[in-house]
Amino acid sequence: MGRPLALLAALGIFLAGVWAVATTPWTVAVATTSVDALPVAVPPTPRPSATAPVTPAAWTRSTLRDHLVAELDATDPGRALAELERITVSQPQVNDFCHPVAHDLGHAALEKYHGSVTQALNYSNDVCGSGYLHGIMEEKLAQSADPERDVTRLCGPSPTGSCLHGIGHGAMFVSHLDVAKAEQLCDRFGDRGQIGSCAEGIFMQLFEPDEDDPTALAKLPAAQLAAEPLYPCPEQPSVFRSACYFYAPIYFLQTHDYVHHQEAFGQSLRWCLGAPDQDGRDSCTKGTGSRIMKYNLERPVWDAAQCMAAPRDGQRQICVAGLVSYWNVNYHDTSARTRLCPQLAGEARDLCRTAAPGSGTAD
Repeated sequence: MGRPLALLAALGIFLAGVWAVATTPWTVAVATTSVDALPVAVPPTPRPSATAPVTPAAWTRSTLRDHLVAELDATDPGRALAELERITVSQPQVNDFCHPVAHDLGHAALEKYHGSVTQALNYSNDVCGSGYLHGIMEEKLAQSADPERDVTRLCGPSPTGSCLHGIGHGAMFVSHLDVAKAEQLCDRFGDRGQIGSCAEGIFMQLFEPDEDDPTALAKLPAAQLAAEPLYPCPEQPSVFRSACYFYAPIYFLQTHDYVHHQEAFGQSLRWCLGAPDQDGRDSCTKGTGSRIMKYNLERPVWDAAQCMAAPRDGQRQICVAGLVSYWNVNYHDTSARTRLCPQLAGEARDLCRTAAPGSGTAD
C-alpha cells in the first residue's frame, strides 16, 4: 500500500516540475545600456608611417613633395632621396617634376639642420639633376642677410657648375624673380663660365616656377611671352643669353600641353627657328632635346625620332646632343655612349655617339 502511494507522490512532483518549466518566463532582462555604448579602449587609428611605401596610382608634384618631406622629417634626407630615386624608376612620369621636388627636399633639409649647409650636404645625392643641392643653395642664399656678399662664398673657393646652378635659383628668390637683379648677383662671380652656370638657375626658375607659389606664377611674364616668341632671351646680355634660350622651351611645352599633345615637341623645334641668331636657335634646339628626354625618359627610341624629324637638318645633331646631355644629368654619369646610343639606330645612333659623353650641369 505504501509503495503505490510513493509512486503517485513522485508522479505528482514530476508533473509539477514540468508545469513550472513550461510556465516560467525564461527571458533575461536586458540592461538598458547597450554594450556598444559602453566605454571601451579603442586603439587609436594608426597614422601612416612616414617610411611606409606609398604608391598611389599617379604621383603629382605636390603629393610627392609632401610625402618625401614627411619622410625627411621623420628620418633623414638620405632616406627621402633614396625613395625619390626609387619612385622615378618605378613611375618614370615623375621625372617631369622630380627636379623641383628635389629642390624642396633641399629646403627641408636646411630647415631640419637649422641652416647648416654642411649637415645638409652630408646626404648629398645627385638624383633628379642634383636638385637637392640646388635647393640647399637657393634656400641658404634666400636666408642671407647680405646676399651680395654671400653669393660668391656659399659654393666655396672651387665651385661646381651644379652648385652655381643652385645659386642662380637662389638669386631669383632673393630678387623676387626680377631677372636683371638676379643677373647682377651672378655677375659677381666674374668668371664667364661660372656666370653661365649661375644663369642656368635663373632661367630655369623663370620658366618653371613653383606651381604652388602664386607670387612666382604672377610674376611670370606671360603676356610678353605670348606676344614675343622667345622673350626675354634676345634682350639678355650675351653671357646670359644662351641659358635663357636653353630653358625657354620649358614654357613653350607647358603652354602647349605636351602631356596630351606630343606633337608639341616637334612644334618647339620649329619655334626655336624664330630666334634672331644662330646661337639662340642652337641653344633653344638643344634645350628642346633635353626636355624631350626629360619628359620621356622611358622611351629613348621615340625621343630620337622627334629629333630626326626636326624641320632643319642642322637641328638633328643639336637636338640629339640635348638628349645625351639630359641622359647624363639624370643618371649623374656619362653612360649615354654605352647605355643610350646602343638603343638607337642609323643616323640617330651615330649622332648620339658623336655627342657623348656630352655631360653638363643643365637639368
